[in-house]
Amino acid sequence: MAEAAASSSADPQTAPRPHGHGAAVAYETPLADVPVSPATLDLLETRRSLPLRALLEPGPTPQELDRMLAIAARVPDHGRLVPWRFIVIEGEAREAAGARLDALYAAQNPGLVPDKARMWRDYLMRAPVTVVVVSRADPAAKIPELNQILSAGAAAMNLVVAATALGFSALWLLKWPGRDPAAAALLGVGAGEKVAGFIHIGRPATRPDDRPRPALADVVTRWQP
Repeated sequence: MAEAAASSSADPQTAPRPHGHGAAVAYETPLADVPVSPATLDLLETRRSLPLRALLEPGPTPQELDRMLAIAARVPDHGRLVPWRFIVIEGEAREAAGARLDALYAAQNPGLVPDKARMWRDYLMRAPVTVVVVSRADPAAKIPELNQILSAGAAAMNLVVAATALGFSALWLLKWPGRDPAAAALLGVGAGEKVAGFIHIGRPATRPDDRPRPALADVVTRWQP
């Protein structure tokens, strides 16, 4: 009992402190054994998006897709609000979702030409899997709404990188079904939510050449007093 009492009254200056952003920990020495990952650097330096028609079957297995989504969820999330979620469209659900989108699109565009009647079914059927990344930022939360929206964008990019690391190719698009509230609602996007992007995933049909990237001198400045 005496030992328990002594433990409970330990000096707060010497007692172990929790780790985290809010912990008052004085760090002085960097870790010496943090590994460098050349494979990760190579992936980030060479990743390219392929056109939708170049994303082929077979798609990811359920286990592979779950792994991608788990990685997508490991993003900065101030306040731990989880201001995003994922809607997976795969298998026969692609045809059904596309048919509903086609019907809505035709209703919104009475003069639609016949060869556009199946455009959204064709769109969703091209890639084996499409993941809709949904931003559900809470404007009433303490964390700024912009931070929450950017967290959803980070989740989308993590998903793209994870798919690439697992041997797939991923394309991030935001077309009419993600921009039109009624179309998004057909896919399960709720009131107050917005689509951050459609991530289309499939096996790459080719290795594209790199495209020009911005010179660092054009996009980087270093602040000076």
